Amino acid sequence: MSTSAVGTVADARDLPSPTSTALRTGALGTGDIVFTVISAAAPLTIVAGMSPLSILVGGIGAPSAYAIAGIVLGIFAVAFMAMTRHVNALGGFYVYITAALGRPLGLGSSLLALLSYNGLQIGLYGLFGVSAHGLLVTTLGIQVPWWALALGCILAVYAVAARGVDVGARVLTVLLTAESSILLIFAFSVLLHGGAEGITLGSFNPANVFNPGMFAVLGGGFAAFMGFESTALYREEARNPKKTIPRATYISVAFLAVFYTFVTWALVVAGGEHHVQGMAEKNTEGLFYQLISGYLGNWAATASYILIVSSIFASQLAFHNTINRYTYCLARDGALPAIFQRTGERTKSPWVAGLAQSILAIIVVAVFAIIGADPYRQLLLWINSPGILGIIGLQFLTSVAVVVYFVKRRVPRPHYVIPAAVLASLLLGAAELLIARYLDFLTAAGPTINAVIIGLVPATVVIGIAIALVWRRRSPGRYRRIGGGMEPELAKAGADA
Repeated sequence: MSTSAVGTVADARDLPSPTSTALRTGALGTGDIVFTVISAAAPLTIVAGMSPLSILVGGIGAPSAYAIAGIVLGIFAVAFMAMTRHVNALGGFYVYITAALGRPLGLGSSLLALLSYNGLQIGLYGLFGVSAHGLLVTTLGIQVPWWALALGCILAVYAVAARGVDVGARVLTVLLTAESSILLIFAFSVLLHGGAEGITLGSFNPANVFNPGMFAVLGGGFAAFMGFESTALYREEARNPKKTIPRATYISVAFLAVFYTFVTWALVVAGGEHHVQGMAEKNTEGLFYQLISGYLGNWAATASYILIVSSIFASQLAFHNTINRYTYCLARDGALPAIFQRTGERTKSPWVAGLAQSILAIIVVAVFAIIGADPYRQLLLWINSPGILGIIGLQFLTSVAVVVYFVKRRVPRPHYVIPAAVLASLLLGAAELLIARYLDFLTAAGPTINAVIIGLVPATVVIGIAIALVWRRRSPGRYRRIGGGMEPELAKAGADA
């Protein structure tokens, strides 16, 4: 297996031409982008891994956390997509923040995006190693170190991504369909059997939704949507991007909100409102498998063990593609070395950026393995947490950018855009503060480690601002390329700040 993966990687590295720097245009339709960004959210991983913890901490109101997060992010998406119609440069949050709030903050946000997406992706290798190890022990009785499985996964992710974005999209479509199908089969089976105590709706009772434990659970609710905003990064590879990107964004947010809320509610109904929290306390990690076995049989639990490994792989592949495109954009704009702009001659995949990201993942996994760190409690939770805080912070800054952009410029816009952006800013800012306040519920790392995790987010932005200010004084040409590809009037009116 690993020999094949290494061979595939070597083949992929032979594909690029040193002079190729273009992405493959017209490669992705709405469905391709939807499957890619939803795969990053890893629905089965969220339901099997996070939802039982949410029920334990927040009680039977846990399903509402996903609905609340979906509503907030839906409002954000309306504002975000309105700005994408006027700023067409490739670069995700980084470009929009630059256009409205200036190049220094724009560069700071780009570094925060790299930190955040790498944290989300690399942390998952700990979960992959643990899950794959458990699967092999349970099904085959084979003991393989978690880190060896994680390293093999890194090679496999790079190999698939290097074959081109369309190949990756096809793989993600198959994997996402499989994991979503078993979750829906389970949910409808629970409803057909009437649940443990009947079909109850206590999960949506305000008394159960607005309790102290739910503030901590809300962080998990937002984390479950991580990656949906990366639709904008596929603009150059999308067919008819002015329609495809907004459509894919709205579909992704709506699907995830409804899907998570429905399936997690089914989980509550399956255990019974009066007993499910106690069941989660006794067997948090195994609650989902316990319930799916009871309603569908042991085959479903075994299939879920297999599919959760593929779910994590799909999420890692989706985040890997996102990171590569951020790196590619920054190299094209002169913020990173030009070598990261290279793409495959045939695949048009940013293979150098992908190789660099894979090497970084190998280093992080190796360090955690050498020091004997726990792959779940430390690699996953400690490395993921800055990513969660960072992405919500970027969403907040983008919402503010939308307000500033449309207030400064008299361009056509629907009347609801600025109110939506203001509301999204307030809600995302509140969510960021609540998650930071209750971070120890997620990490159990203690005040020192939590302070480092939280501090990484503003520190990264400040470093980016400082670099941009140095460039403005010493390298004006390089400074002007920050947020590159913007129309001249945008660069003059907004990015010179």
